[in-house]
Amino acid sequence: MPRLRVLAGPSFHDLTEIQANSDEGFNISTDEFEGQVAIYLKGFADADGKVGASPYFEQEERKDVTWSVQVQGKFLKIHSADDIMFGNVFDRPLPQPWGIGAITTFMHYLDPTLDLDLTSPTPWALSPLISTMPYLQHTRLKELHQVAPFPPLEPVRDNVADLHFTQDDPEIEGGVNRKSYFQDAKHRKAVELGSQDLITADFCWGYLNFSPDGISARIPGGLSLDLMKYWDGLPVRFVCCERIPKGETVDGMPWGKIYWCLAIEAIDGEGLPNAPPSPAT
Repeated sequence: MPRLRVLAGPSFHDLTEIQANSDEGFNISTDEFEGQVAIYLKGFADADGKVGASPYFEQEERKDVTWSVQVQGKFLKIHSADDIMFGNVFDRPLPQPWGIGAITTFMHYLDPTLDLDLTSPTPWALSPLISTMPYLQHTRLKELHQVAPFPPLEPVRDNVADLHFTQDDPEIEGGVNRKSYFQDAKHRKAVELGSQDLITADFCWGYLNFSPDGISARIPGGLSLDLMKYWDGLPVRFVCCERIPKGETVDGMPWGKIYWCLAIEAIDGEGLPNAPPSPAT
């Protein structure tokens, strides 16, 4: 089987290898974003074949979780919450395994705000960060405010009580159910996020299984998929990026500027049946 590694950084072209399950955040600092990212993968074997463990998966609130991408940070320029996207992007076509339709339906079930194109030459699946994150905590930073440790000592819980709305909305009196409220683009556009808004989020699910033998997917309804049979070694990238209008591109890609990126990739193509042949030397 191929050896896997995790990388993180401010862009696709500026990535540093990091350790999964390390309980340490990786710092990212640019003129657009300042913060940290971390990743937890249950059953993940490092480059030496050693499976790492983490107390994260032992917490009652995360007992059914098998992987988690976490972030804490702030955007240094003011953005509408509708324009900050999170998800997966690729710079070459994806393999199309049997069952891709069921997988897409399942993804939309998990996140009704998801927009995607998995069949284009540059596939992508992106959602507004404020609505797609299973857990999101917002803190309005004040002078001398002490930023909480990262990764959090306790599981991230929803808290958006101090979000800044640009217009009054009687629906928010007494608080909102974040995921359902922000399914509406009008509500997302009424929120601004900037340098005083600290976001701590946990993108965590239980439908992927990691082991020394590879990665598999479990989907409700009994569908199980050995992803290693279809993977061609293309890095799996989780990105936070800028939304751009449909039909437009930035540097040839159908997404905007990247604020931060975290990627899982094969160190080599050994054991990947669909990996492209190595270039002749």
